[in-house]
Amino acid sequence: MEPVFASMPYMGISEELNIDAASLRKYLAIGIVVFVLIVLSFSSSFIVGPGHRGVLVTMGRVSSTFAPEGFGLKAPFITTVVPMSVRQQTGSIKTECFSSDLQQVNIDLRVLYRIPESAVVRIYQDYSGDPFDSLVQPRVNEAIKEVTALQSAESIVKKREDIKTKAFALIKQKVGNVLVIEDVVVQNISLSKELESAIEAKMVQEQEAAKAKFVQQKAEIEAKTVVIRAKGEAQSIQIRGEALKKSPALIQLQIVEKWNGVSPLVVGGGAGGGGSNIILPLGKFHAEQ
Repeated sequence: MEPVFASMPYMGISEELNIDAASLRKYLAIGIVVFVLIVLSFSSSFIVGPGHRGVLVTMGRVSSTFAPEGFGLKAPFITTVVPMSVRQQTGSIKTECFSSDLQQVNIDLRVLYRIPESAVVRIYQDYSGDPFDSLVQPRVNEAIKEVTALQSAESIVKKREDIKTKAFALIKQKVGNVLVIEDVVVQNISLSKELESAIEAKMVQEQEAAKAKFVQQKAEIEAKTVVIRAKGEAQSIQIRGEALKKSPALIQLQIVEKWNGVSPLVVGGGAGGGGSNIILPLGKFHAEQ
């Protein structure tokens, strides 16, 4: 009797290896295809975040249009998307300049600016995507120096807001065709210690002089008021005297107007009527009785 396993077909080790190798190649091919598809899907799509615009660069060539916010498609591997912020940005600048009287002035300021959509591609091409160092800062320094060169050091310190207004207008002229300049904030203006002390002393003297002038003007006004009042009273007395001199009956009229209805009491001054008489109000005499 033959063994049972003798009737079963024999499979050699080499055949088993061939089957395993074929399965491995199959799975490997499937894995490669899946990987390629995943890579293609990621390389052919992009997402532009909020507040940004995407500049499309294909094999070193910049597209004339930009990609808006959100999801988008592009040519895989050969096209890259560079995000550009269109939000308001802030840059700090320290400027050393000279006044009209050749005094060194140090000014610290902040510039608030943003890139408009229409200039996104141009900014990327001309300024490598960062306009602050290559555009904003040089133009701001230039504008500040032009403004301060027309003012004395003392005027720069006293007229800080005026310096800011003039510099802001000039900066907008210089970069307004590319960027939107929202505002310029002057944070600090500093001079040499000696010059600051001299300006401070001069300001104190000017304040004291203004105070003294005010006191003097006040005293002059008060004196003029007293003179005017005295002249008015003198003129009033003079006019009244002239009127009484020209019209004696006016004296009698004033006596009648002031009479209280009580007959006056006449008191003789001496025997025989040789003395002077004194007229007393009768009402006053009765009251004393």
